[in-house]
Amino acid sequence: MNDVTSGILASLGRSDIFLSGEELCREFSITRSAVWKHIGLLRDAGCRIEAVTGRGYRLMELSGRPVQAEVGMFLETGRLGKNFVYHQEALSTNQLARALAQEGAPEGTVVSADSQTGGRGRMGRSWISPPGVNLYFSFILRPALPPFRVPQLTLLVAAAIHRALLPHIPGLRPMVKWPNDIFLNGRKVCGVLCEMQSEPDLAHFVVVGIGINVNQSVFSPELRHLATSLSFEAGRSLLRPQLLACVLNQFEPLYQEWLGMDDLSFILPYLEEYSLLNAKEVTVDQPRKSIHGTVRGIAPGGELVLLGEDGRRMLVSSGEAHIRKEPS
Repeated sequence: MNDVTSGILASLGRSDIFLSGEELCREFSITRSAVWKHIGLLRDAGCRIEAVTGRGYRLMELSGRPVQAEVGMFLETGRLGKNFVYHQEALSTNQLARALAQEGAPEGTVVSADSQTGGRGRMGRSWISPPGVNLYFSFILRPALPPFRVPQLTLLVAAAIHRALLPHIPGLRPMVKWPNDIFLNGRKVCGVLCEMQSEPDLAHFVVVGIGINVNQSVFSPELRHLATSLSFEAGRSLLRPQLLACVLNQFEPLYQEWLGMDDLSFILPYLEEYSLLNAKEVTVDQPRKSIHGTVRGIAPGGELVLLGEDGRRMLVSSGEAHIRKEPS
């Protein structure tokens, strides 16, 4: 959608009554025939717009696609999401965002897609990305900080997503699984993947990739007991553009606060309140070894705090954590 089409959609979305063609002509300095053309484009995109002679136009229903015009209706950020790129299908939004970052795209640029053919999670795993139901998006950050601070962003993003989800799924209690997942009723509903380009003393940019199972109702047999969706658990479908905007709205102030801090201390109480792993016996798999222990919280630097089987306190900075099953 171009800027005028997006603007007309935003105006219709803000109004509870019909907007006349004359009002839209004045607001966007275009002709009546041009207004009709843009209304046609919005309808082609899936928006349901009522037109009544003598009264004008009224937005009845959004398309529900994570496009700039619809996300922008709910966006309250100063920078994040103001530069927005949408693809109906992409190999990976992280890949596209990384290329844009290398070309100089500004901080806050968002890339979203309706589906991905090569979505990835941590540890090189694939992220199943069917069309029309979920959220797949990435955004570019340019924190003027040393690279050792960047891994903290994963937990910061997880906290923002968690805060964004709560008002949309009342009565449910999503949990944060260190370092990058959100779980709902024991199954994964969201994942975060952060990728950085840096030199030894400075991060050039970070691409934050997010996948949220929003309205997916069918999962493959191998995922059925591991993954779920917000709509499946809440019993109703959610509006994807609104949820995407809510994540950005929640993340931007957290990010600004984090930039002025030395670590994650300011958000640790929240992360620990909703920690899936706290006080659990876990195994953390790393490329060359596995670490066993009982979770005793999250350190200010974002590390998982483990009490080892020998009583030693350990800080684990990376790996895949699994809750250890009790012997049957």
